[in-house]
Amino acid sequence: MVRISVLNDCLRSIFNAEKRGKRQVLVRPASKVIIKFLQQMMKHGYIGEFEVVDDHRAGKIVVDLIGRINKCGVISPRFDVCHGEIEQWVVNLLPARQFGHIILTTSYGIMDHEEARRKHTGGKVLGFFY
Repeated sequence: MVRISVLNDCLRSIFNAEKRGKRQVLVRPASKVIIKFLQQMMKHGYIGEFEVVDDHRAGKIVVDLIGRINKCGVISPRFDVCHGEIEQWVVNLLPARQFGHIILTTSYGIMDHEEARRKHTGGKVLGFFY
């Protein structure tokens, strides 16, 4: 079976483990995009620490859960978003204006929508979490 989106598989397994009340979840395979996405989630306090395990194959990530994720998901296809359209995406995806984050991939790297708004840049929508 071919994996279509490793980021979607990662977020789905994290969300399912969170619903089941688990303290840790093993995510495989690892990728740079997944690691950057998890760093954003950790920066905002939605997950604990995570550890990348190199198994000389695709890699694994062990994520510590703290019970704060209500929903997380991937936006596919990765729609283009210019600076002025970020607010409309926030309204459509997040339950409240000051609650949750949309992750964008920009020319400055992977960042959340607030940082993209501060840097006055647009990009492509990767996903969201709240």
